[in-house]
Amino acid sequence: MKTENNLKATIRSIPNFPKKGIVFRDITTLLKDPKALQEVVDLFYRAYKDKNITKVVSVESRGFIFGGALAYRLDAGFVPIRKKGKLPAQTFSEEYVLEYGTDTIEIHEDAIEPGDRVIIHDDLLATGGTIAAACRLVERLQADIVGLSFLIELSFLNGRERIKQYPIQTLITYDSE
Repeated sequence: MKTENNLKATIRSIPNFPKKGIVFRDITTLLKDPKALQEVVDLFYRAYKDKNITKVVSVESRGFIFGGALAYRLDAGFVPIRKKGKLPAQTFSEEYVLEYGTDTIEIHEDAIEPGDRVIIHDDLLATGGTIAAACRLVERLQADIVGLSFLIELSFLNGRERIKQYPIQTLITYDSE
């Protein structure tokens, strides 16, 4: 079994991407390692296997990778949350603030039933804006959010503060840029 440090070693850090001063955490190097990929899915599965999860909701796009695999392992449905205009049927939308403006995410109106037991998964917890908006969408559909899961948390950005009312599972934490 890989430890957090072993999993962290499979992630490539790219300085000054997408802009100067940012270190981008590239998970494609973890994804190409079959053992690391399996370990991540197994760790998330073990965290939620006894929680009677009915839906795994994931935010596009990298969140879909582990969210889909986790839904399969949990015998749950998979629900995508996408950027505005990407879903074909009737949607609910939620706007959220970014450091440089706003963005909007959407979910199909019929994606979740009231009382569904949901995990919301994304690859990265940074400032928490996207995942907080995803939580508002899921709650609008009257589901129970059992937990939030992330492969990576950038703890120095304090995103956890915006979603502290939910149980949070992260596998890898970066305490500084």
